[in-house]
Amino acid sequence: MKEAKESQNLSNKDIIKQTVEFVKESLKGAESGHDWWHIERVWNNAKLLIKSEEVDPFIVELAALLHDIADSKFHDGDEEIGPKKAGEYLKCIGIEDSQIVHIQQIIRNMSFKASLGTLNFSSKEMEVVQDADRLDAIGAIGIARAFTYGGFKNRELYNPEIPPALNMTKEEYKSSNAPTINHFYEKLLLLKDKMNTPTGLRIAEERHQFMLTYLEQFYNEWNGKQ
Repeated sequence: MKEAKESQNLSNKDIIKQTVEFVKESLKGAESGHDWWHIERVWNNAKLLIKSEEVDPFIVELAALLHDIADSKFHDGDEEIGPKKAGEYLKCIGIEDSQIVHIQQIIRNMSFKASLGTLNFSSKEMEVVQDADRLDAIGAIGIARAFTYGGFKNRELYNPEIPPALNMTKEEYKSSNAPTINHFYEKLLLLKDKMNTPTGLRIAEERHQFMLTYLEQFYNEWNGKQ
């Protein structure tokens, strides 16, 4: 195809720039916790982590940009729609097949819910993108995203009569409608100890502590304490 042939003459920098525009256009109107700004933050995190890791930066950046191009939670739980859409785009612009497969595997296996099931793929590039995405799920922005999504799904903020469900299976996690505060214990507070890179862990430790401080304040306000 003409578009694909022309793209083969593009530099990696040009391909990244083109992909940014593709993602921005694709995610117009997306839920604000999974919109372009989320992608940009993850992309920036990934570029920071690349500096201290021996990885293919081109693969990392493309995977970071495309990792939520079609999140399954907004597509009836279809976990293949994201890798499929990313693959179609990458093929169209002439990316090598081996690179496409690598990026699709990163998208397919990097999520928290994927880690609750059986994983058949890993790479240093996936570890970097995974850390970059997890960093955006914790700390001040992670808290904001959690409550934004909870509101989007019309979930309770907190219900002391509904305890967090620990050690959930992948299917239990996917079908959960628990209050947003439960999500801290079911996912967000677990992410620090799942970081893959030293830089990611260092950043995660600070953001983890911020979430603990937030929860303490939340419970004090909920219970009418100073």
